[in-house]
Amino acid sequence: MKTTDKIRQQLEDNPIVLYMKGTPREPRCGFSAKAASVLQSTGVEFAYVDVLAAPAFMQALPEVSDFPTFPQLFIKGEVIGGSDIIEAMLASGELLPMLKDAAA
Repeated sequence: MKTTDKIRQQLEDNPIVLYMKGTPREPRCGFSAKAASVLQSTGVEFAYVDVLAAPAFMQALPEVSDFPTFPQLFIKGEVIGGSDIIEAMLASGELLPMLKDAAA
């Protein structure tokens, strides 16, 4: 199975996925730390993939998402964006309803 197919399968299997550097408990970049913190603050469960532990995913994900940087949040298979976008969406009130809808 190609890496892009594996990514698409993960997106199909998990309604909320954060592709990040490190893990939510041990992020390995400031942007990933911010994105994970924002998601954790909502109380909604999410899956994550450490792209540093899976370099093939780090290379292939921009091909799937057409989004060049990390972290990348996907909700229901659609790329939402990185840490600044996630933070802004939380502040505007857009993020939590999307997360709750996806988790339901």
